[in-house]
Amino acid sequence: MDALAAVFPNLFLGFSVALSLENLAYCFIGVFVGTVIGVLPGIGPLAAIAMLLPLTFKLSPVAALIMLSGIYYGTKYGGSTTAIMLKLPGESASVVTCLDGYEMAKQGRAGPALGMSAVASFIAGSIGTLLIGMFGPPLAEVALLFGAPEYFSLMLFSLIGAAVLVQGSMLKALGMIVLGLLLGIVGTDVNSGMARFTFGASSLADGIGFVVIAMGLFGFAEIVANLEQSSVSRDLLFQKVKNLWPSWKDFRQSWNPMMRGTAVGAFFGILPGAGPTIASFSAYTLEKKVSKSAKMFGKGAIEGVASPEAANNSASQCEFIPTLALGVPGSATMALILGALTIQGIAPGPQVMTQRPELFWGLIASMWIGNFMLLVLNLPLIGLWVKLLTVPYRILFPAIMVFMAIGVYSVNNNPFDIHLALLFGVLGYIFIKLKCEPAPLILAVVLGPLMEENLRRALLISRGDPSVFVTRPISAGFLIGTALLLLVMILPAVRRKRAEVLDESAGGEAPARL
Repeated sequence: MDALAAVFPNLFLGFSVALSLENLAYCFIGVFVGTVIGVLPGIGPLAAIAMLLPLTFKLSPVAALIMLSGIYYGTKYGGSTTAIMLKLPGESASVVTCLDGYEMAKQGRAGPALGMSAVASFIAGSIGTLLIGMFGPPLAEVALLFGAPEYFSLMLFSLIGAAVLVQGSMLKALGMIVLGLLLGIVGTDVNSGMARFTFGASSLADGIGFVVIAMGLFGFAEIVANLEQSSVSRDLLFQKVKNLWPSWKDFRQSWNPMMRGTAVGAFFGILPGAGPTIASFSAYTLEKKVSKSAKMFGKGAIEGVASPEAANNSASQCEFIPTLALGVPGSATMALILGALTIQGIAPGPQVMTQRPELFWGLIASMWIGNFMLLVLNLPLIGLWVKLLTVPYRILFPAIMVFMAIGVYSVNNNPFDIHLALLFGVLGYIFIKLKCEPAPLILAVVLGPLMEENLRRALLISRGDPSVFVTRPISAGFLIGTALLLLVMILPAVRRKRAEVLDESAGGEAPARL
């Protein structure tokens, strides 16, 4: 209760920031753009944030973070619309919503399914936001006890955790981490002044831009991959969507699943690499196990919409806890948001809460406002979103490509960056074909330079003695956790179970790379 009571004065500060006209406008732009992108199948939050990142460079840090966050959780709302109306998820966390949402739509209950999706997302998002406010500051206080060895070990633990939980081969995920770490050290060494992996190219002296890699791997590659998919498979239910507000019976059936989904989402949200996709499938599986009417799942059960929608939104909000409190992103999307903070000149970590309280609490308050905007936007604009689904992708992608090229160029006004982004686009497409997840790579690109800095600092403090990483309890704890993760995953039984769970999460329908 003390933690809850301590939240309110800070929330007052947050609302005073978030309710300014400028921040309200950027919050609205973020959630609106996020919803549109979520409605369009195949783009997803990761590619969307990568594409729009350059737009935030001229904004204030608070406005930039509010807009990017709005895009992120806005895509979660939008993704459910395509899942219910088309049986084609806008992004991977909405895959499971297809199962019962589309069945409800076929039975003429698209309205209650869409309405329940919006209400569950709003309630879970609000609770998730409250959890960030309650547990973020205590976690940041603990993080203040961290030194360079602890940060290095924590980042190593996060990278291995992301590799373990990512879909596909763990060996490939570890390979992607190594590649990401190598890309992160390209450029001039700030200590010695020596060029590393530049191959004599002066354009690489400052390193490879984070935006260039993200846009190439997630933007260009996704567009090419989407062009391969046939639009014939779209089976839009051309029916008038009515009775958007669910009945009291629907609410009674959905309330407990919604709360359980919120709890499952909060748990997976703070784990590195887990994220909304695994959260939504876990919540759906849990609901099937505990439900008295389990046989109705997959045939249009409203609980099958409420629970995963609550889980994916709760997980999306709670991913901000490790990102903001520790400065360690739990997913590739959070890595992009962390990258945006760094570009704005803000060092990520617990000091953000103590030194920039208006930024942290302004973001928290904006999430509530943004979730409310989404609820108000989604219900009356469902018809517009459904119309948007009929726009062929071949008309959309040239505009997206041009917009991305302008975005890449605007970072440094350097045409070489566009060539480099296209090169990473080709690389990303190859990764998709080889079923290599690029998410661990982008995490390693963000964390690599920070890990190197903390490794050097720790060795400098200990006068070159590497035992500093195992003689300090917190650092040793993270290293033991890392070793256990690797050892447990080698066990054949665990490996089989992991493959089974992650294959189920992929659903066989969604683009897992999202």
